[in-house]
Amino acid sequence: MRLWILLLLLLRQSHLGNAPWTEGLQAEGAISVSLPAPSNVSISSINMEHTLSFLPGADSPDSSRFEVQVVRVSKRSWTAVAACSALKAGQTCNLTQVFKKPLEQYRARVRAFTAGQTSSWTVSAAFQPLSDTVLGPPDVVVSGCGNCLLLQVRPPSSVGMLPTDLYMDLVLNVKRTRDGAQFILTRPYKEEMEISYLQRGVEYCVTVTVKTLFNDNSVPSDAHCAFTSPPPSHSLSVVYGLLGAFCALLLLLIGSITCNGQLSVRLLRRRLPTSLSYFLLKVQDVGAAPPELSGDTSDMPLHKEGSADCLLPDH
Repeated sequence: MRLWILLLLLLRQSHLGNAPWTEGLQAEGAISVSLPAPSNVSISSINMEHTLSFLPGADSPDSSRFEVQVVRVSKRSWTAVAACSALKAGQTCNLTQVFKKPLEQYRARVRAFTAGQTSSWTVSAAFQPLSDTVLGPPDVVVSGCGNCLLLQVRPPSSVGMLPTDLYMDLVLNVKRTRDGAQFILTRPYKEEMEISYLQRGVEYCVTVTVKTLFNDNSVPSDAHCAFTSPPPSHSLSVVYGLLGAFCALLLLLIGSITCNGQLSVRLLRRRLPTSLSYFLLKVQDVGAAPPELSGDTSDMPLHKEGSADCLLPDH
């Protein structure tokens, strides 16, 4: 179907001539004019929304108004644009609903007028909606799917929507955020597609440009970024690390207390009399049988009452 459209377009262009608009200008040449003619008459188009703009002629009076007419190049008669019959200087004319056939070529012309005067017509260059429009950035949504990215692409919302069957390719620029590594893919136009063989847990940014059969005037989308899969939670790692450090400190503290307690008992047993050691051991080991004091104390040296020798350890 696209091939037939292209052939039809070439056939129409081969039969076009200058007659339709030059004849109109010759007919208007018989009218006397006294106002300066408008200048810079041009037609611009974004996403099939067509706008005519112009500049008033030099020294045009403030009371001047401007009217617009259009012609299909394949026809021979100019048609007035009702919505643009009395424009003021600086205003534009929306031709989106006038240029209804995307494969046709059109021209527009503008002239100034007042209550009793007119100017000559100023004609624009030929304009074909399909090939001369600029394709704006598409609407893009990116989401992760493990080791891939899912893309949802929609044409930009516009009054003069371009038929989606005329879209041919999507040019995808994929960039890894971490180090800036990037690659370019060209895929047939689909509203949903997948970019595979990516790294897990890594962020990528994708820019999308639309190409059509007749038009390469495209504006790329903004970069849309997403992780292929959820990145590891840094906060959870910090919590686990702090918890492990706390447990290690607690174990060290318990070990230190235990060792110090055992060391203190040993020192007391060495430095205190057996009778006092017995009571300490009684507190530590409840239920243990008391030692035979009679046998142990018989070998203990006797000290004088009131002597400080009792505080000294045995040698």
